[in-house]
Amino acid sequence: MILWIIIIVVVVLLALFFVLQYNGLVRLRNRSENAWAQIDVQLRRRYDLIPNLVETVKGYAAHERETLEAVIAARNVAIAAGSPAEQAQAENILTGALRQLFALSEAYPDLKASTNFLELQEELTSTEDRIAYARQYYNDAVLRYNNKLQVFPSNVVAGMFKFGEREYFETEGDTQEPVQVEF
Repeated sequence: MILWIIIIVVVVLLALFFVLQYNGLVRLRNRSENAWAQIDVQLRRRYDLIPNLVETVKGYAAHERETLEAVIAARNVAIAAGSPAEQAQAENILTGALRQLFALSEAYPDLKASTNFLELQEELTSTEDRIAYARQYYNDAVLRYNNKLQVFPSNVVAGMFKFGEREYFETEGDTQEPVQVEF
């Protein structure tokens, strides 16, 4: 009789262990998915600002058609991107195109002084800060999830239920190169 009680207790403890490990993995996976959704919200906000910015610049620098078309093309590629790696690559291209667009303001003093342009530029800068924060939160959530997948004993449960690793969202700005300062 005591042997059966010990067996039942061991089985219940093992079941409880698996349930807790599985639920922990699900929570971390869902947290990383939610974090990705927050990045998506901020990126959509950025994408919505870009047409207004392009229209404003077009009013002052309509003959800079190539730069304006590059920004729109980069925006469309970024909207269509799927995985975090594809999204990061598309965002790098879009950031480069936006830099060229903002460089135009130096050549057009009326554009640089435009209230509408300045407001859009400020809104885009604010959105970039939000994207950076959301990216950091997402990468932290992915780190916790991937760590849980790799450490024992949760890696056994993860393998049994086919939990897969998540990709980090890394852009070119995430590199560790020193900042170049020129005088």
